Amino acid sequence: LAIEIKEARRESLVSGLQAFFLETFEEDLSVFRAEQLLGFFLAVGPAIYNQPIEDARIFMQEKLDDLDADVHEPDAFIQ
Repeated sequence: LAIEIKEARRESLVSGLQAFFLETFEEDLSVFRAEQLLGFFLAVGPAIYNQPIEDARIFMQEKLDDLDADVHEPDAFIQ
């Protein structure tokens, strides 16, 4: 699933990347390079997003697996 952003948002992000590079690295980042960097971030974004989702899924599954052992009472009349 590709991340799509509106043009105004893209321009704002590109400008933000340029400002970040200038402030942090004292390096002017061209619009082209900032757009390429943004494209890279958008490409790797899903993998970064999916990891905590998977971690939460595993955590919840472990809790659900433990739930039966925690609350189940054996029926004394069934043998």
